Amino acid sequence: MELEVWLTFVLAAWIILVIPGPTIILVISQAVAHGRRSVAPLVAGVLLGDFTAMSLSLLGLGAVLAASAAVFTLLKWVGALYLVFMGIKLWRTQPENGALAATAAAASPGVLFRRSFIVTALNPKSIAFFVAFLPQFIDPQQAVFAQLIVLGGTFLSLAGINAALYGLFAGQLKESIRKPAIRRWFNRCGGTALIGAGIVTAGVQRSA
Repeated sequence: MELEVWLTFVLAAWIILVIPGPTIILVISQAVAHGRRSVAPLVAGVLLGDFTAMSLSLLGLGAVLAASAAVFTLLKWVGALYLVFMGIKLWRTQPENGALAATAAAASPGVLFRRSFIVTALNPKSIAFFVAFLPQFIDPQQAVFAQLIVLGGTFLSLAGINAALYGLFAGQLKESIRKPAIRRWFNRCGGTALIGAGIVTAGVQRSA
């Protein structure tokens, strides 16, 4: 693969990743709620979710999603409802007294990992994106599998860095905020954003 092609891919992928979508909104909201300790499991979930979506797209699910309205709609609604559920849960969180301790205990690394993985992997647009995006940078005259490894690894690296930066920034906000009333306001803003992301996801239309 030529260096110019790879650099073009890096630029295009970074532009796409830096625009917050449902996954990043989830990472930000969870990092604000649980602090910097949540960033590592959240990023790990994002990476595995993106890897899953990429693998499924290469296995042909992307073509199925493009052709089947039923499959696309099913995945879309599962992902949308999960986002709304997480938004309502975060909105109702009371960051004070015993409720804060209960929330911290519930949000174990495994729970945080699962949340970011589900949102990332169940986004049908992610699977369709890999089908439409990656082939644009593949040279059929060269070893295709090797190119997929390079491009896929590059995308996952950028996705991890992007999610980590957003998460660390949001986690720092949580560490800097001491008053329960302000934390509650942040939780409700994050919850509202997740609910909004779920509504937007539910309204996504399958590409013709």
